[in-house]
Amino acid sequence: MGENGAVHLTHHHGLGNDFLVALVHGVPSDASDLARSLCDRVSGIGADGLVFGTPWVGSAEGLNFTLVNSDGSHAEVSGNGLICFGQAVARATGATDLDLTVDTAAGRRRVVVVGGPDDTEVTATVDMGSAGQGPGIDRLVIDLGGPTSGRSGSVDMGNPHLVIEVDDVDAVDLGAVGPAVEAFFEPEGCNVHLVQVLDRATIRLRPWERGAGLTKACGSGACAAAHMAHSWGFVGDRVEVRMPGGSAVVELAETIRLTGPSVHIGEHEVGRG
Repeated sequence: MGENGAVHLTHHHGLGNDFLVALVHGVPSDASDLARSLCDRVSGIGADGLVFGTPWVGSAEGLNFTLVNSDGSHAEVSGNGLICFGQAVARATGATDLDLTVDTAAGRRRVVVVGGPDDTEVTATVDMGSAGQGPGIDRLVIDLGGPTSGRSGSVDMGNPHLVIEVDDVDAVDLGAVGPAVEAFFEPEGCNVHLVQVLDRATIRLRPWERGAGLTKACGSGACAAAHMAHSWGFVGDRVEVRMPGGSAVVELAETIRLTGPSVHIGEHEVGRG
């Protein structure tokens, strides 16, 4: 795709966290404007983000993954975005049970898709890498507007996350609390997650995503929350993470693996003048 001409997009969602995917030769210079326009749920197609897949220079071995949030900001990586990206590549190449190597701004990731190009829904596992120390929170004051917070911690999954333990994730007005807490991390921003431990193998998560706001699921946030809950001694090495859009599975080892579904929603041809 050049600066002019039609753009072919596929639309996918992972647990309600949806993305438009364009497999192109290069990321256009107006990618942020395109994301704001196309992801608008009133005047555009509507999505949480716009993903560009571009080939490695001088090699056919893998693809680059570039994610632009619905507000036009760039994100380093996305777990659900990579799962949806895997399905988009499988459909475009006709591959069944695809094993894909992807370069992101957060480093190289492996995406394994179980299913074929004609399947409306597939399952994919992403090796999300290892969890690191997130942004500093020493002076952060967490005000949940009434409910009391428990433990909290920051995690770097290639992108920044703050995980806050609560008794009931539904008792918090995250639409108000999320941006208020995220303001502490300006100008870089931070994903803000409420986590409720149900048992040794299950947690609930509600995400506020940097650049997208309230979403139904967050793959990298699921990994961050499972990692923090494990570090607090609440869960084991395999965690079901229940989010508003459904459940994903996180496996904690030397690296963290995320497994979840991708559903193909539709196809779009977008003209560019």
